Order: sequence, then C-alpha cells, then structure tokens
Amino acid sequence: MFNPRTALGMKTQYQRLAEAIVTKPQTAANPAIMQLAPKSQLLVENMGRALIGQTRACKLAVVAVLAGGHCILEDVPGVGKTLLAKSLARSIQANFKRIQATPDLLPSDISGVNIFDQRESTFHFMPGPIFTNILLMDEINRATPRTQSSLLEAMEEKQVTTDGTTRPLPDLFFTIATQNPIEHHGTFPLPEAQLDRFMISLSLGYPDVAQEAEIVRKSLDANGFVVEPVLTTKDIIEMQNVIRTVFVHDKIIDYIVSIVTATRNHPSIVLGVSPRGSQLLVRASQACAFIEGREYVTPEDVKVLAPYVFGHRVVPKVKSSKICHTEIIKKVLENITVPN
Repeated sequence: MFNPRTALGMKTQYQRLAEAIVTKPQTAANPAIMQLAPKSQLLVENMGRALIGQTRACKLAVVAVLAGGHCILEDVPGVGKTLLAKSLARSIQANFKRIQATPDLLPSDISGVNIFDQRESTFHFMPGPIFTNILLMDEINRATPRTQSSLLEAMEEKQVTTDGTTRPLPDLFFTIATQNPIEHHGTFPLPEAQLDRFMISLSLGYPDVAQEAEIVRKSLDANGFVVEPVLTTKDIIEMQNVIRTVFVHDKIIDYIVSIVTATRNHPSIVLGVSPRGSQLLVRASQACAFIEGREYVTPEDVKVLAPYVFGHRVVPKVKSSKICHTEIIKKVLENITVPN
C-alpha cells in the first residue's frame, strides 16, 4: 500500500528544495550564499551611485562577471558605457584597461609582442592591455576581423598565445565590448561565432528627464562619478566558486531547453540559439539567484535573463538591430509553459 510519509522520506534534499520554488523563501540555507550574497548586492548599489537610473544594467553586468562570462553593449555614444566598466573595476579594486578599436589596430596591440633585447641577445615579452582584470574594448566593430578574432581565445579559455607560447590571464578576467548602432561606415560586424562568446548583451538607453537632471548636477562635481571600492577581486573569485553550487532543478533545465528549441523552430528566426547559449543562461541564472540570496534557480530568473542572454544569438529574417533582438525572445517566452 502506498504510504505518503514513506514516499516523502524518499525525496532527496534537492527535490524538496526544488519544491520550494513555489513558496520562494527569503533566506538561503547555504552559509556561503548567506554571507556573500549581500556583498554582491552592495556591488550593484555601489555602481548605481555613478550610473544614475541604470540599476538593471549594473545588475546584468554583475551577473555576467560573477557567472564568469562577458558582456557586450550596443548603444549610442555618451550614455555611460565606459563609466559602467570603470565603475565595476573601481568597485572591486580591479585592474582596468581600455582599448579603442580602430581599423589599424593589430592583434599584437592587444595581446602583446616579443621585443629583442640587444644587450642580452634574448626576446622579452611585453604584455598587451589584455592582461588585466576588466577589459573595455570600445567600438569593437571598428577593428578588423583579424584583430577581433584575437579576443576569442582570451574570452573562452582565459589565455593568450603569442609566437607559440601560451600565457594565462588573471584569474578574474572580464571583457566589456561596445558597439555604436548608428554609425556603420568603416566597421566590421562581429560574426555570429564571436557574438556567441558574450554571455549578455544589453543597451543602456537614454535617461528620463529627472535622471538626466541628476546626471548633469553630478557632473558639476569633479568626483561626482567616482565610486569607492567596496569589494576585492578575491571576493569576486570566491563568489564565482560559490555560484556553481546554486541548485538548478531538472524542470528549469527542461524550461531552458524548450526556449532554445523554440528559437530554432520559430518562423521569424533564421538561426536559433546554440548549445553554448543554453549553458550560459544556466550560469547566468545561478548568478542571478545568488544575488537575490537564493540557493536555487527559479523560472523567473530564466525569464528575466533570457532576452539578454539569447537576444544576440538569434538571426531574425528581418533585422532591426545588429546584435540585440530581445523583443523576439520575449515573444518566444510567451508561448513557453513555465514550470511550477
């Protein structure tokens, strides 16, 4: 005879935890998450002190860095793309380098070059700006495809190979690339293979009237947009390790796969999301859950992040933007059953 109590006792800890998705408790049982999650929230708030009205963008950037991914911003000049990268670097006391992409930029200008020392008759490697913690690749589509491709190994494997020698990048390595969606003269659109390396794509957009007035007032202060450090790179690396322990139920995985499958079969999409996109959405969802102080991923985490993780991975039949198609993903989500 079926005994409900016996059946309940057979449930694993994670099955019971997954059922808590419905009730959504406010605290996590994992001590590491309880200790570190408030620090990630502090990081988002600290960046928001410089980026007025950009809480969403700050959180998405923190999600990307905590999940070990990279971020691409497509927006017009002057809305705070560089400030976002600088505020993140200053908030965690990280090394920051900025590269202005131009058609004459060479791969060696990024990765570094071997220089011959005549006195010692040996070659010495001079590291390029890619050997840093936070790298801003400004207007990446102005660089030639050859130079763009020099970032692939660094972003995927966190290492750089020059003249047959492979050198590791710092433990914390995060790339923020920017593109201008208006000017396309003298640019080289990023191929899908390279766009697929970025975890999150987003746009900052213009502030509203009140926010812009506050931005102008802050500009009158010489240090108005300078943030103080609140964390260290060691804290970020510790968070990255803890995030991998955030539980993902099979129903959540099935939900993500169903979204991906829908993009591949959608009549308005020529190229759907790749398997790499599925993996990155899981990692981003774990980071989002961590920031919220939870030790498990909910369907809401997936729904919030999917447009930003999948938007630049699909190729629609009618292109309205070069990289970001968040509205298409939002429409796809409307037709997918949400697990409970």
